[in-house]
Amino acid sequence: MLRKDPVNDLLRVGLEEGVYPGAVLLVALDRDVVFLEKVGNASLNPCSVPMRRKTIFDLASLTKPLATSLACMKLVDEGRISLDQSLTEIIKASSLGDKGSLTPRLLLNHCGGLDDWRPYYLDLVKYGPEERKRILRAWLVDEPLVYQPGEACIYSDLGFMFLEWLVEEASGVSMDQFLKDRLYQPFGLERTFLYSESIPGSFQGEVFAATEDCPWRKRVLQGEVHDENAYALGGYSGHAGLFGTAEDVYRIVRVLLEHYRGDREDFFRQETVREFFTRQAIVGESTWALGWDTPSERESSSGEYFSDTSVGHLGFTGTSIWIDLERDLTVIFLTNRIHPTRNNDRIRNFRPKLHNKIMEVLGFT
Repeated sequence: MLRKDPVNDLLRVGLEEGVYPGAVLLVALDRDVVFLEKVGNASLNPCSVPMRRKTIFDLASLTKPLATSLACMKLVDEGRISLDQSLTEIIKASSLGDKGSLTPRLLLNHCGGLDDWRPYYLDLVKYGPEERKRILRAWLVDEPLVYQPGEACIYSDLGFMFLEWLVEEASGVSMDQFLKDRLYQPFGLERTFLYSESIPGSFQGEVFAATEDCPWRKRVLQGEVHDENAYALGGYSGHAGLFGTAEDVYRIVRVLLEHYRGDREDFFRQETVREFFTRQAIVGESTWALGWDTPSERESSSGEYFSDTSVGHLGFTGTSIWIDLERDLTVIFLTNRIHPTRNNDRIRNFRPKLHNKIMEVLGFT
């Protein structure tokens, strides 16, 4: 079992040193949750609200592995797409230009030739909400490639915007609907959803962790997606917009781990999950699997002790997940570190220290 005092003490240090206003940490080992604690506040401004274990966080780029990649995994399993199929074969009704030869594998591996980010929201808000995804997709097609696909790696929101389009075309429904019907509801998730304006009303505002006092929207964001491009697109896209709790995130992880180990095959085939969790050999220096990252040799956010067979991901709002597949160990660390401002990167040094402390207490050092 995890000795809680050293980990709780470090969580308190993070609070006192201003790494975050609040956090929820979940650690699971061998199917059991051995640590689930909260610290600090879900919001400070406009009023102070204590953090709770069931606080809902804007998971930011955890959308990539826990929503978009998960949907792609299901579509691969059902034979609706293949990882090495061209986009032209999947998105048939649109001319894709030089993006047509890209594949799901390249996009999931962040080596599809696309740049990292664009401030699309500044122009998207000039159009009606119902037009924006169509317009964005035309812009994505027109984006110049910044390197030859498969020859470099740039972490790319744009690639995952393409993947949402792919999911929609292959499934015949929105990615939100596909995930809800085929995965999230069957998984028994209680507080996990892709954002839309209608959803937060079903919860009280204080159950959400606040994010930034947004200089663009001129308000503190709480129960509202932080990512500006996702906001302009109605609340989510393939790169951001997922909200959830630590316990719900672990429910997703548990399903994936049980399929990875071959203990069940009701949602995915074992070989599909293993492929998505495997570092690809497309670009030599890349640490990316398919929608998931793996530990880097130096200065990994996972710290020093996660095994090479680990996968994880970070979210800009202060969220992260790391899974040691060899040890059946999961660490889910959700914070509101950008509240009230994104000009706080203390979590970059703190997160690996926390992971190291957990591994030390568990005897894995």
